[in-house]
Amino acid sequence: MDTPNFTPVTEDELHALLDGQLTGAEQAALQERLAQDSAAHATLVAWRAQREALRSLHGSLRDEAIPPTLLAAAQRAAGAWDQLDHWWRLSGVAAGVVLAFGVGWLAHGGYDHAQALRPGVVQALDKARAGQEFAHQAAVAHAVYAPEVRHPVEVTAAQQEHLVQWLSKRLGKPLKIPDLSAQGYALVGGRLLPGDDGARAQFMFQNTSGERVTLYLGAVTHDATNAHATGEPGNGRGETAFRFSTDGPVPRFYWIDQGFGYALAGQLPRESLMKLADAVYQQLEPAR
Repeated sequence: MDTPNFTPVTEDELHALLDGQLTGAEQAALQERLAQDSAAHATLVAWRAQREALRSLHGSLRDEAIPPTLLAAAQRAAGAWDQLDHWWRLSGVAAGVVLAFGVGWLAHGGYDHAQALRPGVVQALDKARAGQEFAHQAAVAHAVYAPEVRHPVEVTAAQQEHLVQWLSKRLGKPLKIPDLSAQGYALVGGRLLPGDDGARAQFMFQNTSGERVTLYLGAVTHDATNAHATGEPGNGRGETAFRFSTDGPVPRFYWIDQGFGYALAGQLPRESLMKLADAVYQQLEPAR
């Protein structure tokens, strides 16, 4: 039963607790209030479960031994950075296999880093893996919220100014919502999500047919600065080059810029999704 001085726990407080942004004293005080707020406690448990589910995706693959063929390919690429770039260009299929599976093996001790690869290659693979994980989390978040009928977003498009200010504050970076009306998509709204490196944001858009796409944003500790683009718009942008991924529930285009990630996800043909991603990039570029 609530005490006379009981104050309900807010979502901002739950996010701060989940993101590890509270001091020991603040956390203890909030835990006492959570013991009296069953609804807030249930929300916190659900958010924690979602975060762990995102982190555990394909975890078993990362613990397997690295295949000799992938290791041999990495060794051949270890000469210099230009060799690494050449390696990414050799085969779109081979590069995709390495990014999807090999990065996990390389990063989890399946071999001796010092003996097998030069440090620069290991660093590049670690960065590529971080980008892949970010993009996969974007796809999972899309799959969770895009089908929602009554509560697809936390803050609707009617409160767009508040939405931008709120999420900008939580992510620690000025955000801008792209206008996709020329492409036939209107803003539905957005929400705050937990991420491996702190808070993440999701903006949702919908066309007249009810098809939805989501833009997922947030900090990425290791950005894929030296991973080469795969022939999409953005070639020559270096760090900000587009990358396309289909592992997981929905396809998406993603890019990393100065440690901050962007991923546009949706059940659309590759060409349609690419045009939307390029429209998003073109509008966000001036704000970088």
